[in-house]
Amino acid sequence: MMSSAPITRDTLQGYADGQLSAEESARVAAWLAEHPEDAAEVSAWQADAERLRAAFAPILAEPIPPHLLATARAPRRVWRHAAALGWIAVGALLGYGVRAWVAPPPITVAESAPRLPREAAIAHAVYVPEVRHPVEVGADQEAHLVAWLSKRLGTPLRVPTLTTQGYALVGGRLLPGDEGPVAQFMYQHGDGRRLTLYVSRGGPGESATAFRFAQEAAVSVFYWVDGPLGFALSGEMPRAELLPVAQAVYGQLNP
Repeated sequence: MMSSAPITRDTLQGYADGQLSAEESARVAAWLAEHPEDAAEVSAWQADAERLRAAFAPILAEPIPPHLLATARAPRRVWRHAAALGWIAVGALLGYGVRAWVAPPPITVAESAPRLPREAAIAHAVYVPEVRHPVEVGADQEAHLVAWLSKRLGTPLRVPTLTTQGYALVGGRLLPGDEGPVAQFMYQHGDGRRLTLYVSRGGPGESATAFRFAQEAAVSVFYWVDGPLGFALSGEMPRAELLPVAQAVYGQLNP
């Protein structure tokens, strides 16, 4: 007997990811046939997933680096020392966090990149190469774009101006995230280089406000959290080149 449970967004995500049973998938497919807007959104999720697979399949096929294998085989006492050092580092970070600050906090390199910069870098890698459809809403409709994405994220958003740094707003799009809708704004330099600003609702374990740096393959990412939102500026360029732009974005969003 086919289930009569309501079809939620979790159900649709499971359908898009191919995680439902054959019977449940058939039920969702029939439901989507009668709900074209939801069907279009599910198709977009599936297209995004396919782009991600195409972009990162070569990386997944790479062999595990020897130094990581050696670490995995290390004796337990090595892990105990590593854990002790980790707790010392956490204590130092907590001690620093209680200090008041006005300028951006010191830039640090994440020991293990949290979800925010990783997801931002993946979204950057997927959409930056797009020629005809890099964004959903163009910069010519900036007011509509900001109002739409603010409504979807449930909080007012602002779009930094980067003309001084040589970048113009291309537009933006709505993306799915683990904690709900995500906004992505894209900028383009006169020489064709592109940057993306990824804005998401903060997730568990990502509440620190430190201005941090992460490297995801060829993508450099500066990221931070401000209240309920997480921000990540991504670009395929050296850290030193992205830094002044990231500081400009940070300064405008955290006056």
